[in-house]
Amino acid sequence: MRRSVLIRFLGLSLAVALGAVIATAVIATYSTSEKLQGEIDQNTSQLQADGDIYGKLTAYAADHPTWAGVDKLVNSLSDQTGRRIALTESDGTVIADSARTLGAGPELPSLPAATVDARAGANGLFVTSSPSTVAGRAESVATTRAMLSAGGGGQFVSSRMVGSPEWGLTEAEKRQRTDLANQAIACWQAQGKQGQAISRPDGVPVLTWQAPAADGVNVMKFPTVGRDDDPCVPAALYAPSAKAAAVNKDEIRRATECLTAAGEQYDLLGDSPNMLQAVAPRNGDTGQMSETFIDCVNTAHVAALTPYVAPEAKLYLGAKSSFNVFSGEGLARTAATALGVLLIAALVMVFAGRRLVRPILALTGAAQRMTNGDHAARVPVTGRDEVARLGHAFNAMAESIQHHDHQRKAMVSDVAHELRTPLANIKGYLVASEDGVVPLDRELVTSLLEEAGLLERLVADLQDLALADAGKLRIHPELKDLSELAQQVVSAHRPAAEAAGVSLVAEVTGPAPAIVDNARVRQALGNLVSNAIRFTPADGTVLVGVRRVGDGYNLTVTDNGAGIAEEHLPYLFDRFYRAEHSRSRTTGGSGLGLAITKHLVEAHRGTISATSRLGHGSSFTIYLPAK
Repeated sequence: MRRSVLIRFLGLSLAVALGAVIATAVIATYSTSEKLQGEIDQNTSQLQADGDIYGKLTAYAADHPTWAGVDKLVNSLSDQTGRRIALTESDGTVIADSARTLGAGPELPSLPAATVDARAGANGLFVTSSPSTVAGRAESVATTRAMLSAGGGGQFVSSRMVGSPEWGLTEAEKRQRTDLANQAIACWQAQGKQGQAISRPDGVPVLTWQAPAADGVNVMKFPTVGRDDDPCVPAALYAPSAKAAAVNKDEIRRATECLTAAGEQYDLLGDSPNMLQAVAPRNGDTGQMSETFIDCVNTAHVAALTPYVAPEAKLYLGAKSSFNVFSGEGLARTAATALGVLLIAALVMVFAGRRLVRPILALTGAAQRMTNGDHAARVPVTGRDEVARLGHAFNAMAESIQHHDHQRKAMVSDVAHELRTPLANIKGYLVASEDGVVPLDRELVTSLLEEAGLLERLVADLQDLALADAGKLRIHPELKDLSELAQQVVSAHRPAAEAAGVSLVAEVTGPAPAIVDNARVRQALGNLVSNAIRFTPADGTVLVGVRRVGDGYNLTVTDNGAGIAEEHLPYLFDRFYRAEHSRSRTTGGSGLGLAITKHLVEAHRGTISATSRLGHGSSFTIYLPAK
C-alpha cells in the first residue's frame, strides 16, 4: 500500500536533510580532528614561537623610535608561525594586525598576551650587588648572550639588550669591530692558538678560542676584556656603541640628579671609556635599596630611552584556523562534499520523483484525451494516498461526463424525434388540406391543436430545465392544502387514466396545510401521475396519497405497473434519462419530466425518492416541509 504523499515528501525532505547533516558532521569532524591534531603537534613549539614573536617585535621596538612599518614584520611572522599577531596602542588603537583586511579584522581577544616595551627590557644602569662585579659586567653579559646566540642551543632573537654596549651599533662600528676581531685572531695564530670570529645574525663578531683543559679535552672559550687579560683582544672590541654611550650618559645624569635631590647615597661604577657607567647604593647591598632609589633609577632609564625606542604596545596572539572553507584545500573539500550531497539528493529526488510524477502524468494524459473527445479515458488507480483519491475523483468525473454526454446525445435524438413527429403531422395535414385531399373540418383542427400542444409542452419542459440550471426557477409560496391539491391532480388526470383503462384513486385522510407554490407542486405531482398512468397496463391502479411525516408531508404516487429495473433507479431523476427506451408516443416520453420534478421539489426544500420492483410496480415519494 502506497503511503501518503505528505508522508513521502516529509520522508524525502528528512532524507536530504539527513544527508546534509551527515556531510556537515563529516566536514566538522574532519576539520576539528585536523585542527586538534595540528594544535597537539604545534603545542610543544607554541611557547617557543610566541617567544620568538615577542623577541623580534621587542628588537624592532629597540631599533625604531616608532611602530611605523611594523605591519610588514607582523605579517611575515604570522606567515612563518601560523599565528594571528596584532599590536595595539595602550588605548586600543590598532597598530598592526595580520588578520586585518581592507581596514577591518576579527575582534581581538579580551586580554593581551604580553606588553612590548623596549624601555623595560633591561636597566642600562646595571645596578649590581657589589662594586667589584661591575668590572667586565657589560662584556660578560654581551659575550654570554653572543655565545648562546652563536651556538649554545638557545634561539635569541638579538643579543642587543636595550641600553647594552652593543645596542645601536652602526654599520661602520660593526666593520670596525670585525677588523679588530681579525687582528685578535692574527695575534692568536702568532702565539700558536686556534681562534675564530663567529658572526652573529646582527653582524657583530664574537671571538672564540680553544684552551686545553686538565683532562686533555679542548674547551671553547669566549675571551672578555677585564677577565682574561688577553693582550691580543683589544678593549675597543667591546666598547659601547655611540647610541648606547649617549643613552648611558643621559641616564646617569638623570639618575644622579634624582638621587641627589632625594638625599640618596650612591656610587658611580665604571669609569673606563670602553665601559658603560652604572650607579649602585653606597652601602653596596642592592637587596636593601630604598623605593626612592629604585624609582629614580627606573625613571631615568625610561626617560633616556624614550626618544630612541618605539612606545609601549599591547601584543595579542591567536591561532589561525587550521581548516578554512575558503582556502584552496578547504574550498575543494567543501565543494566535493557539497557535490556529493547534491548528487545523492538528485538521485533520491529522481527515484522518488518518478514514482510521484507517474500517476500525475497518467492523469494529465487522460485529461488531454478527454479534451480531444475521448470520454472513455480512465486512469489506473492503486493505493489510498492523495494521488489515488485524485485518480478516483478523476475517474468518477470522467464517468459522469461520459454519462451526461450519452444522455445529451440521447436527449438531442429524443427531442428531435418528439419535435419531428408533431411537426410532420401538422405539416402533413396542412399540405393535405391545401391540396383538397383532407377537408379542414373541426376534427382536423382538433388534431392539429393536439400536436401543437405536444410541442408546447416539450418547449415548456426545456424552458423549466434551463431556468433551473440558471437558478432562476421561481416559486410563489402560499398556504395551501396538499390534500386538496392531490385531489385536483387526480381529477385533472382522470380522463387520461380512464382512456388508458387505469384506475386513478386519491387517498387522503384530512387537511394537510403547507406553504407551497400551488402551481409548481401540481406540476411535480402531475408529472409523477402522468408517468404512472403511462407505464401502468390496463386494469392497473394508480394511488395518490398524502400523509403527515414529522414536520412535513409525504406525497406518494404508487402503481402496480411494469416496474423499473434496479440498475435504472440511480439515474431516474437525471435529465434526458429514460428507463424505457421506446420512442412510442404512448410510453416513450422525452426524459425530462422526472428531472423537472426533482428541481421543483428541491426548490421547496424537499426531497424525492423512488422504489420499484420489476414486474410489481413503482412508488415515488415527495417530501415537502410544512413551513
